[in-house]
Amino acid sequence: MKTTDYIAGTINKFPKGYVFTYEDFLPEVKSKEATIKALNRMASSGKITKLSKGKYYKPEQTVFGTLPPEQYQVVKDLLEVNNKTIGYLTGLSVYHQLGLTTQISNTIQIGKNEVRPAFQRDRYKIAFIRQKNTITKDSIPHLQLLDAIKYVKKIPDTTVAKACVRFMAILKEKSLEEQKTIVRLSLKYPPSTRALLGALLQEIGANTYLENLQASLNQITKYKIDGVNQLVSTANNWNIE
Repeated sequence: MKTTDYIAGTINKFPKGYVFTYEDFLPEVKSKEATIKALNRMASSGKITKLSKGKYYKPEQTVFGTLPPEQYQVVKDLLEVNNKTIGYLTGLSVYHQLGLTTQISNTIQIGKNEVRPAFQRDRYKIAFIRQKNTITKDSIPHLQLLDAIKYVKKIPDTTVAKACVRFMAILKEKSLEEQKTIVRLSLKYPPSTRALLGALLQEIGANTYLENLQASLNQITKYKIDGVNQLVSTANNWNIE
């Protein structure tokens, strides 16, 4: 089978929006150069779309035009290497999924242990925040929630008070073991994040693991987070003003 025929046949099996590189055709196609040339020809003809250098995807056509790939697909090489998790999606796209905002963005934010400068990939700006905890697949939902609590003042199209209502609803759905994990992970977040988490957990009656949070905080430090006191009666217990 010709190289181009094999590549075309393989691409036909990919789901719409799947981002791929020449490596997806190894080891059957041994020539990197021949693969890239074939992919570039297909991109020029409109059969596939080039996302960035060396990255392509099979576009999905709708009545509204061509759909871009999901954000995970755009940055999956920055989230996982050799089946090892090295990063996770955070920021506006995740806040939207959590029901905290209706806004979406062309900035894709990634949490990683080691960050790098922001860069552009097609229509998207890729930005990073440092995560001090070890990142695992199981910990990602908890880290995403903690990131939202940390940056609650910066979540657009909402208020701190509304965000706190949503945070408490999410925390109520967590098991005791999950709440314990969230508290443990929060110990590597700023004190203001830990204080707000403590107030939210206490407000919903999840008091089992609060001693660790209390012990991690300076009892005379005040945390100014406007709007929390409107809905969270326990805010004063955590020096939130």
